[in-house]
Amino acid sequence: MRKVLAAKLHGIRVTDLHYHGSITLDPDQCHEAGILPMEFVEIWNKNSGARLSTYVIFGAPGSRCCVLNGAAARTCQVGDQIIVCSSTYVDEAQIVGLSSKILIFDGNNDISERMTYSVTRDGAERCCFAILGEAGA
Repeated sequence: MRKVLAAKLHGIRVTDLHYHGSITLDPDQCHEAGILPMEFVEIWNKNSGARLSTYVIFGAPGSRCCVLNGAAARTCQVGDQIIVCSSTYVDEAQIVGLSSKILIFDGNNDISERMTYSVTRDGAERCCFAILGEAGA
C-alpha cells in the first residue's frame, strides 16, 4: 500500500486560533474537496514552514473558517496561509485513475480555482501525472 494525496486545500488562511484541539473547517469546502469530519490531515504553514497532523471538525456551513485548535494553534498566526492535505492508501494498481481534488483559495478563503491531479499510464506502463482544470486549460 502507498500513501497518496486524496484532497488538498491550498492557501486557505487561518481565521482564528482556539485551544481545544483539531482544525475547524467550513463543511461546504470540505465536502467539495472530499475531506470528512474526524479525518486526519496534514497541515503545512506556508508562512513559517511548520508541519503538523491533526483531525478535522466542521464549523458553520458557508463560514469559510479555518481555525487551528489545541497544539496546532501554537504553530500558526491568524492570516497565515496553510495547505491542508488528506491522504488515502492504495495499492500500486489503484493509483491509475485516482483523481485528487485540489481547491485553491484567495485572501478571503473563497475558492478561486479548482483542479484535479490525475494519474494515468503511458505506452511503456509508466505512471504519468497531469493537472486538470487549471486556469486557461
